[in-house]
Amino acid sequence: MTSAPTTERPPWLKVRFPTGGNYQRIQELMRDQTLHTVCEEARCPNIGDCWSRGTATFMILGDTCTRSCGFCAVKTGRPGTVDTGEPARVALAIQRMGLKHAVITSVNRDELPDGGASIFAETIRWSRRLSPETTIEVLIPDFKGNWDALATVCAAEPEILNHNVETVPRLYRRVRPQAIYQRSLELLRRAKELDPGTLTKSGVMVGLGETREELLDVFRDLAEHGVDILTVGQYLRPTPKHLPIERYWHPDEFAELKERALEMGFKHVESGPLVRSSYHAEEQAGHAEGGAPRLRHRPDPADIIPVVPIDHPLG
Repeated sequence: MTSAPTTERPPWLKVRFPTGGNYQRIQELMRDQTLHTVCEEARCPNIGDCWSRGTATFMILGDTCTRSCGFCAVKTGRPGTVDTGEPARVALAIQRMGLKHAVITSVNRDELPDGGASIFAETIRWSRRLSPETTIEVLIPDFKGNWDALATVCAAEPEILNHNVETVPRLYRRVRPQAIYQRSLELLRRAKELDPGTLTKSGVMVGLGETREELLDVFRDLAEHGVDILTVGQYLRPTPKHLPIERYWHPDEFAELKERALEMGFKHVESGPLVRSSYHAEEQAGHAEGGAPRLRHRPDPADIIPVVPIDHPLG
């Protein structure tokens, strides 16, 4: 296993600066609808690529998280009130962007009785009303083990349900101090039991001090808990206040991890230095389904709302 100085990014991690018409269009749309994206809040290195292609990952329930993970750039503190109009505005943005596959995540809202699960479900329902041909992927928190909250999300039948374990168990206290590894595994298992028709997905970061053997153990755990899609990417330190990068993994090592994970039975594995759970998410889902993401649910035609005009109250 090769190492690289953590003070200098290797060439395979260089990305282009975000520019272009699509980037500006999405930025303006998010501001107009008072929405947040994990692309911006988490300082994702792929924002230039994704936004130039007209895709983005929506972050609901505000921009302030109740947890303090050592790797994450999303701000921590006391969140504001829940915006009940947000699900409709997210759905409107999905419609106006013409997305075939939409990814919706959130901050942790541990102060809420259901952790925000009802807002996830309402966002899925609104998205189907405005964009019935769009497949929906949700990246959810652990809801502190509230399985009724998980059932609320599963009842809305997203095509993909994602929950990231993020790192190996040994590093949880430093990387995810308010999370529990076994609880995350149980969430993924229960999600598959509650809704066997959904694809389950999880992801890990490398570069925080884990070993190859520890990663393979996590892969086995996820496979044993019925996870269909696995993502593996390099941790990149968002600011000097966040956890340091212990080392950069080489692209060849990512390729070897993918090969080993596929041998364990995952339907699809996305493994590379710039991979993130929502990066090229539509393609990930398509590979897992053997083609394009499978649309699981169409609302009643009477519930479908055609293209919303600019002067509509939702606009």
